[in-house]
Amino acid sequence: MPFCPSCGAQVAGAFCAKCGSAVAGASPGGGGASAAAQPSAYPPPPQAGYQQPGGYAQPGQQPGYQQQGYQQPGYQQPGYAPPAASAGLTDNVAGLLCYLFGIITGIIFLVMEPYNKKPNIRFHAFQSIFLNVAWIAIYIVLGILTTIIVSMGSFGVASLFGILIMLVNLGMLAVWICMMVFAYQGKTTVLPIVGQFAQQMANK
Repeated sequence: MPFCPSCGAQVAGAFCAKCGSAVAGASPGGGGASAAAQPSAYPPPPQAGYQQPGGYAQPGQQPGYQQQGYQQPGYQQPGYAPPAASAGLTDNVAGLLCYLFGIITGIIFLVMEPYNKKPNIRFHAFQSIFLNVAWIAIYIVLGILTTIIVSMGSFGVASLFGILIMLVNLGMLAVWICMMVFAYQGKTTVLPIVGQFAQQMANK
């Protein structure tokens, strides 16, 4: 509380109650008002709707840092691509395989989807089956004739039949290899008799 500079009495207001002199620095509200006029050392609390200014860092956090949202589902490493699904055999490879083991592979491709629905592959499968059936039939017929001739004592004629069987086998082997090569090249070669039956069966 201030004192009067004239008489030294304590002053509660702006004028001394004892001598009536004005006291400098005194306010009508006394010491309480003076203390209230002093600025507060703490900032005022935020008002409603207040937004924290950008760049404010919480304790232990670098200024200006913003935490990025992490998404686990569907994450893929950069440059990683899932393996592509297998498309299966091409038509030329499937056509070659129809002749590879004769009757066996021909039947396999006639029952295996989706190859059994493709007319070109069906043709190669049927032609492979008919070609091998014809090869076996010719071999059996020539073998029976050779046996009959040998039993009759005609060894010279039997020798000729033996040579004929060898030539037939070599010829059928050459045809078998050519069919595989042509099928791989995408060519459709129709053999006499067996090829015509194969076309009819493939178109059914």
